[in-house]
Amino acid sequence: MRPALVFLVLLLGACGYTTGDGRRTANIEKAYEVRDACLVRNVTADDTANSDPATIAHAVAMACSPETEKLLAAANRDGDSKVAAAIRQDSEFRARGYVLKERGQPIF
Repeated sequence: MRPALVFLVLLLGACGYTTGDGRRTANIEKAYEVRDACLVRNVTADDTANSDPATIAHAVAMACSPETEKLLAAANRDGDSKVAAAIRQDSEFRARGYVLKERGQPIF
């Protein structure tokens, strides 16, 4: 019984511990939501049925580049080019997923 109690206390204690800045994390999450909403909005506005998904995804990601840049500003305070490239690539990847979803095709 005692080991279970110790485990429970440790588990609950770990839930209350955060390693980051809560406000910064909230800003990053909000920036992701805004970027994703833009991607969805632009995918539904495009003609997704007749074009190559990668081409549409690239165009949608470019249309949402202001939102992506705001996400970069929130998430990449150090200006790391690898992080920036990964976030931009993620935008295009997510846009392609939304294109495929709009077509009713499996994403993976």
